[in-house]
Amino acid sequence: MSKAARLIVSRPASTASSDKSAGHELISIALFSGIGLLITLVAIRFGVQGVWF
Repeated sequence: MSKAARLIVSRPASTASSDKSAGHELISIALFSGIGLLITLVAIRFGVQGVWF
């Protein structure tokens, strides 16, 4: 009698979904940073004295 070996080959999870979520995360960070930079530049431009400087 011959014994058969069962091989289970698992395929890696799709990296496309993780790439998409990383892209959305980077967009959120970029927007947050851009808004903060804009607020800071406006404050500097108009000479706002406050908690920032």
